[in-house]
Amino acid sequence: MEIRQLQYFVKVAKKQHVTQAAEELHVAQSAVSRQIHQLEEELGVPLFVQKGRNLQLTTVGKKFLGRMEQILRDLDRAVNEAREFLDPEAGEIRIGFPHSLGINLLPTVVARFRQLHPNVKFRLRQGTYNSLIRDVIKGELDLAFISPFPEQNEYVSGDLLLREELYAIVPEGHDLAQMGTIRLEQLKDEAFVMFSEEYSLRNIVLEACAKAGFVPQIGFEGEETDTIRGLVAAGMGVSLLPEMALTEISQLQPAKVRVTEPQVTRSIGLIQRTGEKLPHVAEVFQAFLRDFTLGNKKSTS
Repeated sequence: MEIRQLQYFVKVAKKQHVTQAAEELHVAQSAVSRQIHQLEEELGVPLFVQKGRNLQLTTVGKKFLGRMEQILRDLDRAVNEAREFLDPEAGEIRIGFPHSLGINLLPTVVARFRQLHPNVKFRLRQGTYNSLIRDVIKGELDLAFISPFPEQNEYVSGDLLLREELYAIVPEGHDLAQMGTIRLEQLKDEAFVMFSEEYSLRNIVLEACAKAGFVPQIGFEGEETDTIRGLVAAGMGVSLLPEMALTEISQLQPAKVRVTEPQVTRSIGLIQRTGEKLPHVAEVFQAFLRDFTLGNKKSTS
């Protein structure tokens, strides 16, 4: 059994199509088919069945895929660790992040870190709250920015980096657009533009509204901060967004108003798998991030 066979098998399992897998692997389709056939012969069981133009994993194939993905991840990590031993400055960091932190925080810290460590590579993956935690637990990510920070989770641990204020956003012509501050209850009769259910910011907004004594009327839903901001600016409703998501200027720009009763914040942290020994370069980045956020807290206090 060769590593190449396992790599081809995992790619075909993901694409469910030999031709598409071959294209991504930059090899001939016949080479992929041959390696899969040899692997099945060596194992003595079929790993795929034909379903129309696609291939689907058999029951054995699904179990085999889970094992092989972990083996290839471990192999990839072992290779990176060996390279880091020769040159710790040439490693790779696999890091996840939610969309709302990819607008400002992530690009800023990565750019600053690369000024100090120009040869370090980043493999980035955007995800939702639950998917980021899952990928850290599975070992597919070394670290993940996450919000809210999971205070109690036996499988992941990390650092609470900062707390960020959420602002009310309303259309420019709204009666509250020119107010310096508002109470959240002043929005109780408005239609809200909310994140979809899998996004953690939705729960933060719902909990804040509950504290203010009302259940928001949801008029529209979106999956990215840009979508929420654009819909509000277009007059489709109101919402609450983190300050970082409001720094970028766009053609459709809502009015931003501070909320004081209750003040709405979210926690932002960096997590890793509990008990996991991080690659050296990821530890360096982790320490850099602690200093970076600590410096920002001091400068704003």
